[in-house]
Amino acid sequence: MKNIKRRTLQLPEYLLITAVVFYWSSVGLIVNPIAIGLIIVLILQIIFKNRIVGIIIPSILILASFYMLLALMSEFNEFPTFNSDAKELLFVGLSYFISTIIVSGIMIYKYAILEERNID
Repeated sequence: MKNIKRRTLQLPEYLLITAVVFYWSSVGLIVNPIAIGLIIVLILQIIFKNRIVGIIIPSILILASFYMLLALMSEFNEFPTFNSDAKELLFVGLSYFISTIIVSGIMIYKYAILEERNID
């Protein structure tokens, strides 16, 4: 059980890097400064494990994901009927943003709660 918990707590940064790469590829820009910056920050977080940055990064990602969920719902409401395009939009969008929120929550748990217990 401890092995599973330890591995789960090591995954958030790597999963967020894959989410950023997915964002980068879906935008279609070869040079995307936002994606490059996010990847650099996440790689530095993996190396240095800074507690403050480990709380700030997922907090920003959670806020951005909630904002994008609102945009997703707005876009979904523009479909006159629930067809295959609407289903694809919901499936891909909800799975992407909800998984980003969950992974960011795990990262906040890792750096806020577990690091606090290790300091005491």
